[in-house]
Amino acid sequence: MPPRNARSLEEMPDRQALLARSGLEFMQEMIAGHLPAPPIGATLGFWPVSAEPGCVVFEGKPAFDVTNPMRGVHGGWYAAILDSCMGCAVMTELARGEVYTTLEFKVNITRALPLDCPVRAIGTVQHKGRSTAVAMGELRGLDDDRLYATGSTTCIILQPEAG
Repeated sequence: MPPRNARSLEEMPDRQALLARSGLEFMQEMIAGHLPAPPIGATLGFWPVSAEPGCVVFEGKPAFDVTNPMRGVHGGWYAAILDSCMGCAVMTELARGEVYTTLEFKVNITRALPLDCPVRAIGTVQHKGRSTAVAMGELRGLDDDRLYATGSTTCIILQPEAG
């Protein structure tokens, strides 16, 4: 079931709420509904369903609103769900006071994804250092377990001041 999504900047967790928790605590509280999820999930039709150290799973399904001119699922949808699960996997490895952002990511689409096909995107951390982290992702059908896309990301880890 999708978490509650923020509908305004005021509803989103502020900087202090983000920095006061480890990345894993933040993800788990969002999935449990104690913190609102970002609006992109509602916009694009995907959401996080589980978070463990170094691994985050998203589920979703592409709707008509994400079709391209060829009547297929736009590559940006594959990229968005994979970027989200891989980046959030990195987030689960962060200590209190740390944040991350994506430096670069790559997506390989292996087959066309039918509209309304329920999927699972699994992000797994391969390396977490002091200033960077690397994660991999897979996008698979929930019903058929077929591989629709893979991805990789490099994220930068920052320690902003809590002010």
